[in-house]
Amino acid sequence: MPDLILHHYPMSPYSELLRLALGIKGAAWRSVIIPNIAPKPDLIPLTGGYRKTPVFQIGADIYCDSAIAIEAIEAFQPEPSLFPAPLGRLAALVALQSGGTTFSQSVGSAMAPFIDRIDNEFFEDRKKLFGFDRERVRRGAPHLTAQFIGWLAQLDDALSDGRAFLGGDAPGYADCAAGMNVWFQGNFGLKGSRTAPFPHVGAWIARVEAIGHGLPTDMTAQEALDVARDAEPLVVERIDEDSGFTAGQPVTVRTEDPGADVVEGRLVRLTSRDVAILRDDPRVGTVAVHFPRIGQIVMPA
Repeated sequence: MPDLILHHYPMSPYSELLRLALGIKGAAWRSVIIPNIAPKPDLIPLTGGYRKTPVFQIGADIYCDSAIAIEAIEAFQPEPSLFPAPLGRLAALVALQSGGTTFSQSVGSAMAPFIDRIDNEFFEDRKKLFGFDRERVRRGAPHLTAQFIGWLAQLDDALSDGRAFLGGDAPGYADCAAGMNVWFQGNFGLKGSRTAPFPHVGAWIARVEAIGHGLPTDMTAQEALDVARDAEPLVVERIDEDSGFTAGQPVTVRTEDPGADVVEGRLVRLTSRDVAILRDDPRVGTVAVHFPRIGQIVMPA
């Protein structure tokens, strides 16, 4: 069986989402710690330029974005499902919401009280990628905090019927995605005060965090590169007929973030759910780089 490899860093909220998902699975996985800002010289050979965190790897298949990584984890180990009934696939829509505006409000409101303690290099990196800078957070702090507290109130209402998790009795993707926003407050010592007015949220996040992270063991970045080099991509070719693209066509893929780096390769998948390209790098050979369809701009190269 190939290793499940997570390229991440401890304070990354989207990494926590995947760590929790691996915990639900009770999975054994390899942990590669990467820098929280560019450059990321031992990650780019795998991704071709994508530098957001986390990146998930199975052999020579590289998954950029937690949404597509969730699908890879679910396919690799179907049970227990990350989409348990009765919520089922609606969990993906909960995750989409949790990772949108609410995510920005969670991060901004948590960082705002400590804004002058965060180093300039971090803000320069995030400004280039997202347009996220120190003064923008400082000015927006009251609104960001009010909006995040409003989301916590809605979450508390949803949990007030006694359900253990967002989908019912079993944890899943929805809990991982919403949970990362609450978990992130703890990086700044705010989780207790933020959840205190919302007892259902407090009890729920305690249950979510009790799931743990499965069975991680450390791996070096070079070892992960070697795994990719020694494997072959397992991606299955499929191009939707109405996409306007053809298999093998040179394309570029980049996220919708204003400062995102472009990834170039040969198109192997383009569906309403996912995108994948094949690309070559001297350090890893041929790899398949996978993206979710939502949030990506695909263009002819």
